[in-house]
Parts: sequence; structure tokens; C-alpha cells
Amino acid sequence: MKIKQLIPTRSAIAHLRFVFSLFLFPVYLFAISQTHDIQISKALLIFFIWHFLAFPASNGYNSYFDRDEESIALLKHPPKVDHSLYYFSLFMEMVAFILGTYVDWLFAFAVLIYGIMSKLYSHPSTRLKKYPFISFLVVFFFQGGFIYWSTHFGLTGDNLWVGWNQHLLIAGAICSCLIGASYPLTQIYQHKEDRSRGDRTLSILLGYKGTFLFSGALFVTGLWLIYQYWLPTHTPQYFELFLKCTAPIALFFLYWFIRVIQSRRNASFANAMRMNFLSAICMVVYFGWLVWLK
Repeated sequence: MKIKQLIPTRSAIAHLRFVFSLFLFPVYLFAISQTHDIQISKALLIFFIWHFLAFPASNGYNSYFDRDEESIALLKHPPKVDHSLYYFSLFMEMVAFILGTYVDWLFAFAVLIYGIMSKLYSHPSTRLKKYPFISFLVVFFFQGGFIYWSTHFGLTGDNLWVGWNQHLLIAGAICSCLIGASYPLTQIYQHKEDRSRGDRTLSILLGYKGTFLFSGALFVTGLWLIYQYWLPTHTPQYFELFLKCTAPIALFFLYWFIRVIQSRRNASFANAMRMNFLSAICMVVYFGWLVWLK
């Protein structure tokens, strides 16, 4: 490997898709809001590791092996990938792991596991992405509950083996359901290209109508879990605010569902990105409000 291959090209930087980290930002905010007596420096370091190193590195690694020619998340016209994307994504993961040790070794190990799973998801020799249920479960767990719990234990330094309780488990399940609900919708416009690579995604398996029904069911499950989460705390206003913040998501979801039933052409990149950004903004508002309260 030449040193110059560690210098990312404009194409490589585009494929890292830093803005995509916004979609996972609510998970971090939720963990911060529910953790007491945090160190600001440690919280900022964890934020930097996840959102500026681990997540973009995963995006880049995935893009390198996908080599998409049609629209992908945040890139309507993805540029051709080059070797700098591969090497720089690995370099970012190495830096993420090293910085993770300054949080604690448990958190660093979590960052390492996340990187390994992203490789198993994308690399041709394993390509978990081509298996609909396995790929869904990987994203469901590792971008949801896993990130929440890793952030929580990284902030608190609690013992992993004794620090669990029902409240913590439900919080992680909420994150997984909300992430899982959006996952098939990000695949709905890529059926043609995914088939051409031999990837049988969950959205392909479910079909257009099934994708919306599955996502809607997971979102409702997340809604029920949030109700159960706040019920013991006697703070119904927190649940009511969630309903208000997510009302725009539900309305656009129903509108888009009806349009797709009318014509599959509406299962487009543009509509998928509108759904993603609307969801991310509404969730950031809600969980950001929880952080402000704490």
C-alpha cells in the first residue's frame, strides 16, 4: 500500500457520506439523555468516534464493494470508487479503535465489533447484505440497541455484566425498532440494482406494499415500547411529545405509501431521502429535547 492511497480523493470523501450519521444521531442523543453524571469530554469523544469515524468508515467500506452506479443513500449520482476509499475507511476504523481506548477498553471493543460487522455485511466473501433476514437483523441490532448500550456503558463505565435492567433493555429495543423501521424503506428504490448484484434485500422479499407494512408495524412496536418506557416514570408528557414530534413522519409515510400503491415510480430515491431526513429531524428534535431537560 502506498502512502498516497491513505489520502482520500473527492470521490472517497463523497462515499463516506458524513451526513448519513444524522440518521443515527437520535440513538446517541437518547443514550446521552438517559445517562446521569456524564463527563462532557467523554461524551464528545464518543460522539466524534461514532459519527465522524466509525459510521462514515462503514459507509465507505460498503460503497467500495457495492460500486453502485445508480442512486444510493445521499448520493443521487455516486462517483466511481477508488482504492483510497478502501484504505482510508480502514484507517478511520483504526483511529476510531485507538480513540475508543481513551473511553475504556469495553467501548473500544464495541467499536471494533461494529467495524467487523460492517465488513461481514459488505465483503464479497461473506456478503450478509444479500440475505434479507440476516442483513436486517445486523442493521436492526448493531445500528440500534448496540450503539445505545455501547454509548451508555462507555459514558458510565458500569460493569457490563451487572449494569443491566429492564429500563436499559427497553431503551435499546426502542432504538432498534426505530432504526429497523427505516431500513427497508432505504432499499425500496434499489430493487433493480440489488437484483443485478445478487442481493436479495428485505425490501425485494417483501415487495413494495409489504415493505411499507413491515416498516409501519416496526414503528408501531417502537411506539408501544416508548409508552412502556415512560409509564413507570409517571411522565406521560414525554410520550405525548413523542407523538407530536413523529406526527409529520406518520403523515408523510401514509402519503408516500398511497403514492407507491398508485405507481411504483413513486418508490424513488427522492421520496426515500425525504422520508429519511424528515424522520431524522423529528427524532433529533425529540431526543435533543430530552438531552436539554437532563
